[in-house]
Amino acid sequence: MLEEKALILDADGIRRALTRIAHEIIERNKGVDDVALIGIRRRGVPLAERLARRIGEIEGKNVPIGILDITLYRDDLTTVTHQPVIHKTEIPFDIDNKTIVLIDDVLFTGRTVRAALDAIIDLGRPQGIQLAVLVDRGHRELPIRADYVGKNVPTSRKEIVSVYLTELDQKDKAVIEVDTA
Repeated sequence: MLEEKALILDADGIRRALTRIAHEIIERNKGVDDVALIGIRRRGVPLAERLARRIGEIEGKNVPIGILDITLYRDDLTTVTHQPVIHKTEIPFDIDNKTIVLIDDVLFTGRTVRAALDAIIDLGRPQGIQLAVLVDRGHRELPIRADYVGKNVPTSRKEIVSVYLTELDQKDKAVIEVDTA
């Protein structure tokens, strides 16, 4: 059973972090003319949708959004389950020559991002790929870093960082949890 140890971000903290990341994306890319957001399936998707709305409010332009399922690209697929559930990747735009901003909730070992990079490259040749995460908890196993981070949180490997979003969980918060079992 998981027990909440510490609150990392409440609903207002998540909102503020996403607003800051939206401004940073606009600033770094000198606007959003050739920028597209791709959420890594589950919690990266609502985060990408929220970022797109914020960017639209700031810039007055719509940013294309895609959904990426990395199930078949995972390097631990055989240890996760015998029957993986494959969801649809939905990228309704050409990624060639675009700056793609990958969005995920938590950056940990870097393996999810590596899988996402492989999946993106299979779809085309973007001009560049950037990474935005709500929480970076450290403990990287691969040389991957986020370009945009909502909050850096030092954790132990025994701790779990969970992000809860209204769209999926009926609440907004990011917490450190520990397994009490």
